[in-house]
Amino acid sequence: MGSSKPVPGSNHSYKYSLAIVEDGDSVLRYDNEAGKGDHKHINDTEICYTFESIDRLIADFFEDVNQWKK
Repeated sequence: MGSSKPVPGSNHSYKYSLAIVEDGDSVLRYDNEAGKGDHKHINDTEICYTFESIDRLIADFFEDVNQWKK
């Protein structure tokens, strides 16, 4: 369970970073860098991400992993 104080830039207390790295380059990453809030990176593009829950985060990440693998 997360701490009681929100991560700066997010509305929740979870700090996370999920990534696929290929040949040393991040090709897909979900994170909530302090001050930037929840977002995802697909190659060099950064996209806002709406965090709902840990379960939803993991499901969304693996959905994008499956799309990337195609």
